[in-house]
Amino acid sequence: MGVSGSGKTTIGEQLAKKLELPYYDADDFHPQTNIDKMKSGLPLNDNDRKPWLLTLAKELSLWEQKKGAVLACSALKETYRTLLMSQSKKIEWVYLSGTFNVIKSRLESRAGHFMKSDLLQSQFDALEVPNYGIHVTIDNTPLQIINTITEKLKHNE
Repeated sequence: MGVSGSGKTTIGEQLAKKLELPYYDADDFHPQTNIDKMKSGLPLNDNDRKPWLLTLAKELSLWEQKKGAVLACSALKETYRTLLMSQSKKIEWVYLSGTFNVIKSRLESRAGHFMKSDLLQSQFDALEVPNYGIHVTIDNTPLQIINTITEKLKHNE
């Protein structure tokens, strides 16, 4: 979890590979109306997000019944995380943290994504950093981040 541009996709894909679990990107579950709204430069509100989060909660429950999965999702607010956990018994949260300037620079350098860098401030404004889970700074290399996460996951078993 984390704001757009924090590395959720990169880290999620690599973590899933290392853990031998399927990987999913929460963005792929957004309804078209949400995508269109973000493409037009408007931030989503809680009403926009609720059906998307409930869909993800259902999916998390299905993946949990199998061997698990890695889901990259912003999950910025505690109410969002509560909805995501509503149908699952165990979710290991990983929060990817970084400064506004570093993340803005990343967003400005990537092409083809519907999340525009001018919406980043709204994400930081909405962000409620969890007081649980694994917190990892994005200042390290992806390999270092993956190693930190897997080590901490081992201690949580």
